[in-house]
Amino acid sequence: MTQTTIQVYGADWCRDCRRTKQQLEGLAVDFAYIDVEHDDAAAQRAQEIAGRMNIPVVVFPDGSHQVEPSNADVEAKLRELSLL
Repeated sequence: MTQTTIQVYGADWCRDCRRTKQQLEGLAVDFAYIDVEHDDAAAQRAQEIAGRMNIPVVVFPDGSHQVEPSNADVEAKLRELSLL
């Protein structure tokens, strides 16, 4: 992963996770998808970042994160970071 890579912690059964992945793919934004369903350490890390068990957890290159963000929230953050 590079400095500009976004990390998305999620699970395939999660509708919001699928929506966020689809949005990032549609915007051609580089991101790493981390499946918390099949990786206990990743699930624990996502919970530590978010402070709760909700997903998706989106971690941005500046170290900030969003939990269960709307598409508008993700896009606003991408614009703030000049990634769009």
